[in-house]
Amino acid sequence: MDADVRDEFEHWHSHEHFPERLALPGFRRASRWADAGDGQGFFVLYELATYEVLVSPEYLARLNAPSEWSRKMMPHHRNMVRSQCRVLESRGSAVAGHAITVRFSPAAGEQERLRSHLRALVQELPARPGLAGAHLLQTETPAIAPTTEQRIRGLADRAADWVFIVIGYDAQALRRLAEAALSAAALQSAGAAAGATSATYALRFSLAAAVSR
Repeated sequence: MDADVRDEFEHWHSHEHFPERLALPGFRRASRWADAGDGQGFFVLYELATYEVLVSPEYLARLNAPSEWSRKMMPHHRNMVRSQCRVLESRGSAVAGHAITVRFSPAAGEQERLRSHLRALVQELPARPGLAGAHLLQTETPAIAPTTEQRIRGLADRAADWVFIVIGYDAQALRRLAEAALSAAALQSAGAAAGATSATYALRFSLAAAVSR
């Protein structure tokens, strides 16, 4: 996000964009995280009831009718990596103060071996001190036409392939994990292709959908 609009971006994101998304059927929770290192990026996570929410008439209508404030903010997004994912493995529903994300792809012929390795990590990591959840996602981009929001942003969004997310309340525990079990070398040994990319983040804002009563 452009440095001179970061404050307004977070204001818009918290007070208009997240509430707008969570008013749509099937949106359960949204969270925004800021890069905990030297980077200026954000990690934004939306949790949905089902994958099919991504092609629902209500969601597509919203993507094609952005508000004036959204139209103002969209062109300031930079280096967007936008991945609509299916959940392959997941354990732990907590939102804690810190997260690590790793983007990678399986090496040729190694998809099942890599998934088996990561499935075991998903089950084991949330029980470690300092950690609270682990999730393995795989991108599956819906077959829909480019939306108005995408056209406003200008360049085509990039997408990840597989994404591994770990949530925790101890930043040091996550950093140690990034240097060990989730390092590029460790993932490559388990069957990932070279070039895994990781980043650590600190939670800035989280919002859950209102519960109907």
